[in-house]
Amino acid sequence: MQVNRDNYTMKLIVMTQPTFFVEEDKILSSLFEEGLDILHLHKPDSSPMYAERLLTLLPDEYHSKIVVHGHFYLKEEYKLKGIHLDDQNTPVPNGYKGKVSRSCTRLEDLKETKRQSEYVFLKNIFDSLTNVNEKSSFTANELENASKHGLIDRHVYALGGMNIDNIRVAKDLGFGGVVICGDLWNRFNIHQELDYKALIAHFEKIRKAIG
Repeated sequence: MQVNRDNYTMKLIVMTQPTFFVEEDKILSSLFEEGLDILHLHKPDSSPMYAERLLTLLPDEYHSKIVVHGHFYLKEEYKLKGIHLDDQNTPVPNGYKGKVSRSCTRLEDLKETKRQSEYVFLKNIFDSLTNVNEKSSFTANELENASKHGLIDRHVYALGGMNIDNIRVAKDLGFGGVVICGDLWNRFNIHQELDYKALIAHFEKIRKAIG
């Protein structure tokens, strides 16, 4: 069973590369210029000074569209959109009052996780495009049943193996957005390339597929 969502515009989220690189601020600024809704700044095990440097290089007007994973003090310092907790159990930092999003790996946890979050990343929808060990966690029937029973809705965003070819699947299931990572970054070698026109051109195609 498919749930048609033709009248609803999904959110387009990009997750950063896990490492910092030379052209990153220019690419991210270009993505915002082309209509990126939300950027998730995800740099595991990195020093906060590098995140600060990147944020200072990005125009202030885009800060309100950026969500940070870790180094949560950056949210207030740079007036960012919010913070992201990478599982459904991590408590919100003491004293934090802003917007929170979370990741979730099990359909049965979605209902409770949505209560705690502005939106939720449901992980491993499809096989990862960057990590061969990260496989899809759900069958098509499981996702369709979750959609039918309202677990998947506009507050749940599809993460894992998302590309142009399966955006329509996510939309028909009723996901409120898609999280793009490998499908975009695989088109630019951060160690060897400076020309990112192909990456931006592909992003434009993704944006059109979202509708």
